[in-house]
Amino acid sequence: MSVKPVHIIGGGLAGSEAAWQAAEAGVPVVLHEMRPVRGTEAHKTSGLAELVCSNSFRSDDAETNAVGLLHAEMRLAGSLIMNSGDRNQVPAGGALAVDRDGFSAAVTARIEEHPLITVMREEVTGLPPAEWDQVIVASGPLTSPSLAEAIAAKTGTDALAFFDAIAPIVHFDTIDMDICWFQSRYDKVGPGGTGKDYINCPMDKAQYEGFVHALLEAPKTEFKEWEGTPYFDGCLPIEVMAERGPETLRHGPMKPMGLTNAHNPSVKPYAVVQLRQDNALGTLYNMVGFQTKLKHAEQVRIFRTIPGLANAEFARLGGLHRNTYINSPVLLDRSLQLKARPGLRFAGQITGCEGYVESAAIGLLAGRFAAAERLGRSVELPPATTAFGALLSHITGGHIVSDDEPGKRSFQPMNVNFGLFQPIEAPKTAGKRLRGKEKSLAKKRAMTARALADCRAWLGIAAAAQAAE
Repeated sequence: MSVKPVHIIGGGLAGSEAAWQAAEAGVPVVLHEMRPVRGTEAHKTSGLAELVCSNSFRSDDAETNAVGLLHAEMRLAGSLIMNSGDRNQVPAGGALAVDRDGFSAAVTARIEEHPLITVMREEVTGLPPAEWDQVIVASGPLTSPSLAEAIAAKTGTDALAFFDAIAPIVHFDTIDMDICWFQSRYDKVGPGGTGKDYINCPMDKAQYEGFVHALLEAPKTEFKEWEGTPYFDGCLPIEVMAERGPETLRHGPMKPMGLTNAHNPSVKPYAVVQLRQDNALGTLYNMVGFQTKLKHAEQVRIFRTIPGLANAEFARLGGLHRNTYINSPVLLDRSLQLKARPGLRFAGQITGCEGYVESAAIGLLAGRFAAAERLGRSVELPPATTAFGALLSHITGGHIVSDDEPGKRSFQPMNVNFGLFQPIEAPKTAGKRLRGKEKSLAKKRAMTARALADCRAWLGIAAAAQAAE
């Protein structure tokens, strides 16, 4: 008996992962991607799963970091995004960073080669027709205006939006390594790394204060029709951080902790600008945490005042684009299905999760849920104790409703973090209660061990397979 396809709108990380999961379950998929028929403000290629901001999937530590745990759970679930990321990693300390072009090419090839996936290069301008009875909208933060309007009309509520900013990328051979040095913070070695995975540009107090003053005074790009749209705190433009206080940057992306100037070890930098490898060749480095809405000429002028970047040439300057997401806790059920239209699911950043890995993880779940329904099976939700379950719970009901302002929408985009997980008691050591940092780390390790065990059980991974893994 033939199986009707699942239609997926959007070929970003969430859409690609959803398509892969459904197809691997034996369900045909039609993946609709509007690029290159219609471009966006941020995308530069027609490749699937193009990374438009950072090239980092963040921490790969599955024992004490929530996003590292999510990496591990996705690998257990056969994630295409994680597999492609692992195969295209570049050094990044304790993080998993990827060669963005190699990563997108790998995802695109795997999707296009899959016998059950058909890629349609076309724009879907409205809500899908009724005959598409199993659909996943994974159109991302750059959903086309016509589709966004159709979604708003169907849900009866306005879409929310926030600004998302892009960091500049510098050509490596234009960085002065007589001033800068290679070192990961605290010499931490990560996947594919050596402990010397970042380029560090040191600043003394006067240089730092002059840099902050320049950021505050420089002309910024204005978006009059978007004014009043909130920023996402995890991706603030650097000048917005500077506006929050003169020391904000020094305790954020420019913190000097864990770094020693290889050229002058006896003098501790007052602040440090870090650059992370952006491609496999090591010819491009992105400025970590330097998302910006400065005008392009001002970016070049100000960033060349950073020690070591006086002659920097930029492969890409920073930019800003608008991200749109729906009020998921009100609109979606626990299986990411639109309450007003059964069979229509949402996945990725449009649901209000934030981050590459989180978006792909929600795509993974949506793909599995849609495939289960198409095959006549019950939809089994991941346990709330897992990273999958914690993120899903936030999207579908984990927000706080304000009693003081009834009707106000308090749901905001969120990265995965341990605050979203079911609580757990810290284990005791030799019958004694742990305190401080030891207690915090012990709780995190207990939480991740519980999560991985519950995730394996949810996925049906046998103990023998676990031991072999």
